[in-house]
Amino acid sequence: MLSIAENLERVRKQIAHAAAKAGRTVDEIELVAITKTHPAEKVREAIEAGQTLFGESRVQEGRVKIPELPSNVHWHFVGHLQKNKIRHALPLFELFHGVDSLALAEEMNRIAADEGMHPRVLLEVNVAGEGSKFGFSPDKLREQMEGLLALQRLSILGLMIIPPLGDKAEASRKYFVQLRELRDRLQTEFHVDLPQLSMGMTQDFPIAVEEGATLVRVGTAIFGERTRPRRE
Repeated sequence: MLSIAENLERVRKQIAHAAAKAGRTVDEIELVAITKTHPAEKVREAIEAGQTLFGESRVQEGRVKIPELPSNVHWHFVGHLQKNKIRHALPLFELFHGVDSLALAEEMNRIAADEGMHPRVLLEVNVAGEGSKFGFSPDKLREQMEGLLALQRLSILGLMIIPPLGDKAEASRKYFVQLRELRDRLQTEFHVDLPQLSMGMTQDFPIAVEEGATLVRVGTAIFGERTRPRRE
């Protein structure tokens, strides 16, 4: 079994290879190491191997884990954010990948105003229209974009996607392309800069890099299989 440092090196090489294949520089892509269910000790191993950007998907877990770790590392929130957790989450995370509705964005904006904060967010898009997934449909996002951009406390930096789980990584490509093309249309139509595309996980991140990802969210390939959390 490879160490976390060896796993990180392998993932970084895969990112660099995919970037080169697409004519991109590796500096255009940030690796978000997803620590969901993994203990702080494993995260420390990754920090020692030079990883500085991590992602959590549960606010409760982040509230316990983040204070145990060095303060100079960076944390993103990559899960579905419940409205009743916003106030706890805002001080912990530098970027929220999964803002998935106008109602959630409005509540974040309200609480951020109360707290004197300016959250940086990505808008989650359910390109495939899966009933089991959160996120804006492409049409709904276009319809609500002006309302989202009017929320003065939020900095909307780009889009995020979780494509349907396929048997092969290549199956994700069409969804990554659709997200990138949607981003490009929104930039033109609403005269806004949306530089970030959060797409690609352990099973398909090289494909995502080839199709323009700026943030890839990789957990299992770095930390191994997740441990099942205890029921609360």
